[in-house]
Amino acid sequence: MKLYFKSIIIAMINLIAIPAMACTSFLVTPGASADGSSMITYAADSHIRYGELYYFEGGEQVPGSYYQCYDRGSHRPLAKVPNPDYLYKVVGYLNEKQVAMGESTFGGRPELVDTTGQIDYGSLMFIALQRSATAREAIQNIAELVEEYGYYSSGESFSISDANEVWIMELIGKGYTPKYDKKTKTTVNADKGAVWVAIRIPDGYISAHANQARITTFPLADGVKSITSKQFNLLNSPSLEVLYSHDVIEVARQKGYFSGQDEAFSFSDAYAPVDFGGARFCEARVWSMFSKVNSDMDQYLDYAMGYDMENKMPLYIRPDRKLSPQDLMHFKRDHLEGTAFDMRKDVGAGEGERPYRWRPLTWEVDGKKYFHERTIATQQTAFSFIAQSRKDLPNMIAGILWFGVDDAASTVYVPMYAGMHKVPKTFAEGFGSIIKYEEDAAFWVFNKVAHLAYLRYNSIYPDIEKAQSILETRFKNYVPAVDKAALELHRKDPELAADFLTDFSVKMGNYTVERWQELYGFLMVKHLDGNLKMEENGVFETNAFGKYPIVKHPKNPDWWYKLILETTGDKFEVIP
Repeated sequence: MKLYFKSIIIAMINLIAIPAMACTSFLVTPGASADGSSMITYAADSHIRYGELYYFEGGEQVPGSYYQCYDRGSHRPLAKVPNPDYLYKVVGYLNEKQVAMGESTFGGRPELVDTTGQIDYGSLMFIALQRSATAREAIQNIAELVEEYGYYSSGESFSISDANEVWIMELIGKGYTPKYDKKTKTTVNADKGAVWVAIRIPDGYISAHANQARITTFPLADGVKSITSKQFNLLNSPSLEVLYSHDVIEVARQKGYFSGQDEAFSFSDAYAPVDFGGARFCEARVWSMFSKVNSDMDQYLDYAMGYDMENKMPLYIRPDRKLSPQDLMHFKRDHLEGTAFDMRKDVGAGEGERPYRWRPLTWEVDGKKYFHERTIATQQTAFSFIAQSRKDLPNMIAGILWFGVDDAASTVYVPMYAGMHKVPKTFAEGFGSIIKYEEDAAFWVFNKVAHLAYLRYNSIYPDIEKAQSILETRFKNYVPAVDKAALELHRKDPELAADFLTDFSVKMGNYTVERWQELYGFLMVKHLDGNLKMEENGVFETNAFGKYPIVKHPKNPDWWYKLILETTGDKFEVIP
C-alpha cells in the first residue's frame, strides 16, 4: 500500500509539472455582436502543440465503436468511451449544429488533481462537440462524463456557445481519497468526479477568461433561473441562468476552502484564488480586451496588474459598441500596445522593438524574482480561431470557424464553414507535426514568416500586417456572397451546398498558405541582412542603371544606443 501511495504522489507531481496551456478566450453574445451571431475565440498556446485543423466526419456509428481518450498534455491513454449510435460532424471546435467550444487552463489547487481519473479536458471538449446539439447539452455531457469516468486534468474554464447562447463553465477535480471497493476488490477514489459551475452570459454582454478561474458568487437553485446537475430535466427553461454540480459548495467545505453562508460562496476564491500571477499574467489579458470596448475599465487596472486584489473585474461587461469577427481578430493580436505596459518600449524588446519575451516567464537576479508581461498574442500559439454561430441560415452555412495557425499577431484567419466535408491539405491533421517539418504545411509556413519578423519586428511586421489585412478583408467581403450562393444551392440540394462550401474553404485555406510562401520570399529580399530595400506595391526600386536596389538602413531607437553606453562606458567612443 505504501508503494501504491508513492506512485500516486509521483504521478501527481508529474501531471502538475506539465506546462500549462496558457490560452485566452473571448465570449460574445448575439446581442453584443454586430450581426446577431454568437462568437467565442480560443488560442491553443502551448510549447508542444502543433497547429492543425481537426476534422471529424460524424454520422452513424458502428456498434462497439468508442472514443479513445488521451491526456492532452502528455498523450497518456485514458478511457475508451463508447459512442452513441450517431455523432455530429466537427470542424476544429465547431460542430454541425453550430455548437462551439474553447478553453483555458487555470490549474487551481494542485491537491484536487485526480491521477486516477480517466477523462481529460481535451477529451471532454471533443466528445461533447460530437454529441451536443446545444450549448446546454454540451454542459450536461461534460458533467455526466466526469461523474462516470473521473476527471484527470487540473482546473479548466470552458467557453461554450451555440447560435442562441454563450456560456462559461469552470470545472475542477475533487482530489484523491482511496477507498476499498468490496465488489471489485480494488482501491477506488472516493472523490471521483469534479465540481463545476456554468453561467450563461446575459445577452448583450461579453466575457473572457485567460488561465484564471473567473466565476465568483452565483445565484443558488430556485428551480427556474439556476439548477444543479441533478435537475437536468429543466434544461429547456428559457430563463435558465446558472448550472452547477450539486456538491460544489459541500466539497469546498469538506476541504476547508470555505466556511461562510452558501450565498457568499465564490467558486474562484474557493478553488483557484487569484494571486499576483493570476492577476498580472492572466486577468490582465481579460482587462486588456475589456478596456478596448468599455470606457469604465480603468477602475480595474490596479487589480489586473496585481496591485489591488480586492477590486475584482466583473465576469462579464456590456461593450460600448457591437463587435464583429474582425474586432476579435484584432483583440487576439494584442501585446498591450499603447498602455504603460507596452512590451515594445522596454529594454527586453531589443533594438527591433519586439513585443515578445522568450521563456521563462519569471526569472531571478541576485535572489529577487522578476517577470515578463504575458500578453494575448504570443509566439507559442499552435492555432487560434473565432467561432461564429449565426441564426436564420441552415447550420452548415451559418457556422464559420475563422481559423489561423501560429502566432495570432501574424496569422491570417481563414473562414472554414461548418458544412465542409474535408479540410485543406495544408491545414490537415498529420501533414507535418511539431517535430516534423513539412515545407507546405500551414503551421510551418506561418512560423517561417513570424520568426523572420521576430528578428527585426518594428521593420518587418508592418509588411505582414499589410498582407494580413488584404486577405482578411477579402474573406470578410466574400462571406455574404458565399452565404447567398450556398443558400440557393441548399434549397435545391443540401449536398450541393456542402460541396460548394468545402470547395470555397479548401481553396481559401490553400491559397492563404501559397500567399504566405510568397510573402516569406518577399520579406527575405526586402529585409536581407538588416537592410531595407525600397519598394512600392511589391516592386523594388533600382538605381539609374536598373541594376542595384535602393537600400536604406533602419535607425535603431535612441534608448538602445544609450543602453549600450550605460553598460559599456566609453568602450565604443570614437577618438578624435
